[in-house]
Amino acid sequence: MSVSERDVERVAELANLELTSSEKPGMLRDLNSVLDYFAQLNELDTTSVTPMTQVADLPTESDKADAATQHLRSDEVAPSLLRESVLAAAPDTDGVFFKVPKVIER
Repeated sequence: MSVSERDVERVAELANLELTSSEKPGMLRDLNSVLDYFAQLNELDTTSVTPMTQVADLPTESDKADAATQHLRSDEVAPSLLRESVLAAAPDTDGVFFKVPKVIER
């Protein structure tokens, strides 16, 4: 599978990028390079590799006893902030939500 110049233009449009005519060949080359690498990875035999559910190693019970090696915070219920006090500090609000300027235009 390879990427065409039309594909590059469509991806740039979806990402709201404006590529110049001189940038398109480089993007075409880069995207095809990524796809070629994925094709190489697909050729690897991974039948004996255990699927991962987490990128980072989770702490074991012995790790939990040692605070220096604990990677995750404990999951404890804590009170939320009061909406009124948070909205009082906001630069603009409608009384229920924050108001923010529109940043995407089409």
